[in-house]
Amino acid sequence: MSSSTSEAAIERPTAETNNDQPLRVNRTRTGIHAKSSPSQETDLSDPALYFNRELSNLQFNIRVLEQALDDSHPLLDRLMFLLIFSSNLDEFFEIRVAGLKHQLDLGREQTGADGMSPRRVLTEISRIVHEQVECQYRLLNEALIPALEEQGLRFRRRDNWTEAQAAWVRDYFEDEIVPVISPIGLDPSHPFPRLVNKSLNFIVELEGKDAFGREGGMAILPAPRSLPRLIALPPELCSEDYSEYVFLSSMIHAHADSVFPGMQVRGCYQFRLTRNADLSVDPEEVSDLASALRGELLARRYGSGVRLEVADNCPDDLAAFLLEQFELDEQDLYRVNGPVNLTRMMSVLNVVERPDLRYRPFTPGLPKPLKKGDSLFSAISDGDILLHHPFQAFSPVEELLAEAARDPNVLAIKQTLYRTGADSQIVSALVEAARSGKEVTVVIELRARFDEADNLQLASRLQEAGAIVIYGVMAYKTHAKMMHIVRREKGGLRYYAHLGTGNYHSKTARLYTDYSLLTANEKLCEDVHKVFQQLSGMGKARHIETLLHAPFTLHERLVEMIEREAMYAEKGKRAHVIIKCNSLTEPRLIRALYRASKAGVECDLIIRGMCCLRPGVPGISENIRVRSIVGRFLEHTRVFYFHNDGKPEVWASSADFMERNMFHRVETCFPLLDKKLAARVRKDLETYLVDNCQSWLLQPDGSYIQQHPGDGAPISAQETLLYAYAAKA
Repeated sequence: MSSSTSEAAIERPTAETNNDQPLRVNRTRTGIHAKSSPSQETDLSDPALYFNRELSNLQFNIRVLEQALDDSHPLLDRLMFLLIFSSNLDEFFEIRVAGLKHQLDLGREQTGADGMSPRRVLTEISRIVHEQVECQYRLLNEALIPALEEQGLRFRRRDNWTEAQAAWVRDYFEDEIVPVISPIGLDPSHPFPRLVNKSLNFIVELEGKDAFGREGGMAILPAPRSLPRLIALPPELCSEDYSEYVFLSSMIHAHADSVFPGMQVRGCYQFRLTRNADLSVDPEEVSDLASALRGELLARRYGSGVRLEVADNCPDDLAAFLLEQFELDEQDLYRVNGPVNLTRMMSVLNVVERPDLRYRPFTPGLPKPLKKGDSLFSAISDGDILLHHPFQAFSPVEELLAEAARDPNVLAIKQTLYRTGADSQIVSALVEAARSGKEVTVVIELRARFDEADNLQLASRLQEAGAIVIYGVMAYKTHAKMMHIVRREKGGLRYYAHLGTGNYHSKTARLYTDYSLLTANEKLCEDVHKVFQQLSGMGKARHIETLLHAPFTLHERLVEMIEREAMYAEKGKRAHVIIKCNSLTEPRLIRALYRASKAGVECDLIIRGMCCLRPGVPGISENIRVRSIVGRFLEHTRVFYFHNDGKPEVWASSADFMERNMFHRVETCFPLLDKKLAARVRKDLETYLVDNCQSWLLQPDGSYIQQHPGDGAPISAQETLLYAYAAKA
């Protein structure tokens, strides 16, 4: 948005941002200890070698917010990044902050490898988030909204309504809002109401007497959840060449007095409470997981408060009153200059038809073996097929299952589901297969966070069709991405499998980068079969030869492969590790990487989000480079490369380098046995390592610095892969 005069004054924010300073986002330091750099003899468990995971999580979200400042992204997509920042913060408070507060409530403070106490972490979170939320709203008000207006998209504030617009808003309020709004007066017979998590509400100051002679005081006005938060004005009421929108909150502000007839509204201020939304199911006390989760889903809406957002003009006494009602402290209060529920602005991206302000569309490509139009079983029989989403289509995975459902030679299908769409073709194919008499077994992870309700519905649908539905293992989330098909062919039964790094979700497959392997390799397919037997039965798995799987062999083998590189380096041989995943927090894996670095192994880590490893420490991690790629697509692939003395190994996995993935989840990690496919993935990884447009390098002090082309050619890994793999126009 180089043409916008408002953005010219908005630079990247410093950690000391205030209203008189230009915006800066990503130099905020997190999780740093005031200690000298460890010497070569330092214990690798020294807390100075670790960043705090929660603060590192915040750093990733700050990098997301930074994209809203980057005018290389289309304007509406910059707005999308700003709104994703809000959505990510919501979940961060609902889960991570809630967990820290819960520790304090129980008096059981636990420290991680970084040694920071939960109380100190909460203080740092409050400081950082207050700074970044202020930056976010300044960016919205001073840069994005003016830029959108220049492009003919206007958000009308109530003090700028024309007479005709004000009349239309009044009619809309009377016709659409009044019939469903429920004001709640606060008095001894009307105590403070329980408000739904993240709902938009207003606290109203009243003066006068009501119909029963009660003196005015305060009331709560919940915004109807059934109504959109952003309403388009009729075209005939808009300025020429403009599409104009009004916030529901503005409508309620403007007409709050009509909700309290005969009384004077002295003030009306929006607020929103974020609650603890983590589900707690005790495996020792649950006999029916599905029933227990249904109960917990209702409780999620009314968990303990963790954050209060209020309009920045809300009087101090009202803000203090709300804090008292929700048992929160001053550091939990966030004053915002704009809508308190920014995430609901996502509707703009769906209703505004301005392709010129969005990323250019593309058609995912297909590998050559799949372009012939033959049976997918035939294509896979000829050799392994690797898909790189979203650059290549997810549809072959869906089509394989659909073909299996129709094929009379297919006898059985087994499938894991973690997150999948409500209208999933995957589920429809499984239903069709079950109804046609095939043996269909589906392992559904009911505890996939924020997808629990959808997964409960999917489970019911599959059970009604005759499928066997299993909820996995009580103490371990089933996060593995596997499909297994048994088909009768000449000479007997043959197995086919799909293994992936991402979910069986067609929508996210257009937004997330992931790998999918379609294979008929006997050893791989047999191992997938054994893992399914382990999940559905009660016995121990027979020897699994090719796959690595958590919580059994994955962590141990990853440590061994890292240490193998260290051994080669100590012998003076070339040694190189490339690890690409979403998060790196597990201390033993971090220590293994430190030991490898000390031995001389070149370690390139592409970690999108949380990273607790501290790179660039002399004598410890000077051979480790950590970069984060943030761009159009969410980097989600988990791929691991080991040079292995010239006999390279490439593995893809459903697991991140986190404690939960290694020890508390069912995960799979599969080798790319086809050398051409392995070389292709290595080439993809090298593309990420030379990115100088969307790459951020983690510094020893915990900050991230974005890479720039300078005088060289700009290289965007995502754009390069899109050009290489997507279908050509």
